[in-house]
Amino acid sequence: MLAWWKQSPQIRWREVWIVAAASLLVAIIQFFPLITQLSSHIATDLGDPLSQSWQIAWDGHALLHQPLAFWQSNQFWPANDSLAFSDALVGYAPFGLLGTGAAATVRNYNIALLFSFGLALLATYLLAREFGIPPWAAAVAGAAFAYSPWRLWQTGHMHVVASGGIPLAIFLLMRGYRRSNARLIVAGWLAAGWLGSIGFTLGIQLDYVLLALGILSLVCWVRAGRPKPPARVVWASVSGTALFLLITWLVTRPYLRVLDSYPHNTRSLKAVLAFSPGLDAFITPPRQSLLWSGVSEAWRPEDILNQVEKSLYPGIVAVLLAVTGLGWKQAPKALRVGLGLATIGFAILSLGVHAGTPWRFMPYRFLYEVLPGWDSVRTPGRIHGLTTLCLALLAGMGAARTGQWVALRRTPQLGTIAVATLAVLVLVDGSGLVYPQPKVPMPPSALASIEGPMLQLPAEAENNRRYLVWSTEKFTKMVNGRSSFTPPSYKRIVKASKGFPSASSISRLRRFGVKTVVVHTEFREPAMAIIAPAAKGESWHSASTRDFPRNLGVRRTLKKPLVIYELRR
Repeated sequence: MLAWWKQSPQIRWREVWIVAAASLLVAIIQFFPLITQLSSHIATDLGDPLSQSWQIAWDGHALLHQPLAFWQSNQFWPANDSLAFSDALVGYAPFGLLGTGAAATVRNYNIALLFSFGLALLATYLLAREFGIPPWAAAVAGAAFAYSPWRLWQTGHMHVVASGGIPLAIFLLMRGYRRSNARLIVAGWLAAGWLGSIGFTLGIQLDYVLLALGILSLVCWVRAGRPKPPARVVWASVSGTALFLLITWLVTRPYLRVLDSYPHNTRSLKAVLAFSPGLDAFITPPRQSLLWSGVSEAWRPEDILNQVEKSLYPGIVAVLLAVTGLGWKQAPKALRVGLGLATIGFAILSLGVHAGTPWRFMPYRFLYEVLPGWDSVRTPGRIHGLTTLCLALLAGMGAARTGQWVALRRTPQLGTIAVATLAVLVLVDGSGLVYPQPKVPMPPSALASIEGPMLQLPAEAENNRRYLVWSTEKFTKMVNGRSSFTPPSYKRIVKASKGFPSASSISRLRRFGVKTVVVHTEFREPAMAIIAPAAKGESWHSASTRDFPRNLGVRRTLKKPLVIYELRR
């Protein structure tokens, strides 16, 4: 193992750029024709992708215009730190700098999505190469992670599919320490900090993986006789770790403030139980699967949310290659066994918690009840990303072993072709062509001129997601919002609007400080591509002819499809 550690392979920049270009090309093909309609359509559905596209847009806006009040977003007015009500995608802020408005917001989100898949393939490829896996076999590893069928359902969760930062950070740190390269060490810690800034879903996973790898490294260092590391490695480790901790502290502070302000905002064990998949999840391909959609229809959960969180199918090709990779002699036995055990361990953790004996002894409950941070996670299945990463690295070893077997019995060229074919098979197994890409409704032109703080009705989740995207022209303060946590102030104001535009509701809204109420009449179709029913609003005739108390100083303006009430005193 020590001899293997000292033999960090050569990876030239030309190879990196070629694989980066190929990774982006594969992402474009996977989500085609999205590249031709970046500003008008969005991958998956009109649910979470809309609110997450707003998050990226806000991150860019706040970075430019209010960096000292970064977390005080325009949603859920007047609540504080409203950006920290869910994973904030801060690390994707650069994409939010590419323009404002609804069309630019959708475009920037789609670009970020393609980047995420491209990064996942490239980073895993580099990590596999650092493990000593040959180039084409490393491509198999990259494909097995970035396009694991499990990720098809998770595509609508940017804070999940942004997991390419995990293999990237591990690669940079591993290569940096193997080569005593201070720049790579610092870059690795910065990459870990960047991933943590995306949100807790991925950040907490990487934090504990790095902690486990750190303990393992310390044990190996002691067993090796405590050799003295070069000074540059020590300083790079200290400075890199300090930067990582600083980023973590800056990002964690607003979440802690939210937790302090709303102490009851915790993920109960009951909620974790509801989102915990069963063993059949490992053989349940997602509905979007090109190859297996019809096969799994009979045992797929009827509820769409359960389908999303309870499909852990890792890909049959990747699994077979991973089993083969356990016997690849060119990697140390300890490494292969460690990856195999880690794959099984993460797979078990992804099953979460279950009631009854012996299920109640499942290890995820220990994470939830004992280790800091895990009680903020309600969907154990998202740990499956670590399962697919370990599986992908073993699959790369399996592809290398297969290619070498073919080369010995035929020709080296046929060996290369065989491994390239395996990469294609892995991609096909994880393909969702043609992936759902609904058209995003654009905002009514009159909406941008309305002053806040405003309340938009109807105010159901499906509507609020649209309002967030539509607000990106001016980021007007509004009561509406959408996140994994809904503040009490929102519930109180929406409750106060009951019966609007009655005199009592107007009086209540004024006391809260609401200056404008906008009634939308355009919600006549389902608001989401895969989740129904939608929360429909009033018809234009009903909303525009409704009586309201004119003697209270309320001004009503009709700008179809909007009925705008200015609550002047």
